Amino acid sequence: MKATGEVFLVSRQSDPSVLLQAMRTGVNEFFSKPIKREEVLEALVRLKERREKSKSPEPGRRGKLIDVVGSKGGVGTTTIAVNLAVSLTENTSVQSVALVDMNLLFGDVPLFLEITPSYHWGEITKNVSRLDPTFLMNVIARDPCGVCVLPSPVNLDGHNPVNPEIVANLLDLMQKMFDFVVIDGGQSLDETSLRILQMSNTVLLVSTLGLPCLTNTNKLLKSFDALGYPSRERTRVIINRYLSKSEISLKDAESSIKKKIFWTIPNDYRTAVAAINQGKPLCQSAPKTALTKSMRGLADALIKGKEKKKKGGWRFLKRG
Repeated sequence: MKATGEVFLVSRQSDPSVLLQAMRTGVNEFFSKPIKREEVLEALVRLKERREKSKSPEPGRRGKLIDVVGSKGGVGTTTIAVNLAVSLTENTSVQSVALVDMNLLFGDVPLFLEITPSYHWGEITKNVSRLDPTFLMNVIARDPCGVCVLPSPVNLDGHNPVNPEIVANLLDLMQKMFDFVVIDGGQSLDETSLRILQMSNTVLLVSTLGLPCLTNTNKLLKSFDALGYPSRERTRVIINRYLSKSEISLKDAESSIKKKIFWTIPNDYRTAVAAINQGKPLCQSAPKTALTKSMRGLADALIKGKEKKKKGGWRFLKRG
């Protein structure tokens, strides 16, 4: 049936392939028989939210695009992207936050938030002509914390290859709809990733105080300089799993990469892994830990556009 321009479908079949086919033909909500009253009420709530979100964006509105990139695999890029997005939603000055998983094939953002999205951004490559606020809000999943999540495809079979133009159009639309768009950029540096770097207001380059990571961080910064983007001013180096008694000091790291460290996140591997295994953000699983407080501080610093004031003026460094 149609309701204010949207299509609700009722079927006895609930196979995932049926759901995808229905979505591709324009179905907004799917109910399997027998219909449950609670599911209908939830669908109507989502309909209302989509209607509010899909209103014409305010003229000139441009949300901030934050690309979280790892200097190498395993440095905690997804953990930081997920918890940064959630921390941004906690701030009363922020109205809306989206989280985009750009890890092809191995994106696992939904696992960190214990959600089971029906769709992913691969659907957009199949329906790019339909890309508008209404279609986008139908594809996006919502985390209980309020973050709008756009997962990566489980696989690319049956989908048009992603390309820089499609992603650029997607992110341009999202910037008109959300205050902040956080991207889990992984470690890829293909053409699409480079386009995201070019568009981003802020690039968070995640490293650790280990020689391999710092070496890669230095190489990436030099590559950015050679490309001409992102600028040094827009690139912020984050030290994850920071230990104050590390063999390599923060001063040594800054000297090595020839750039100030923007933020440090304390080493608390047990708390971080426990949160991942529970499928909960840190603010829910461990709200009072130094790790969670550091993520909130990072979010606040990015909202304000400046760092906390230290003696002697504005500094880029926060020591865990």
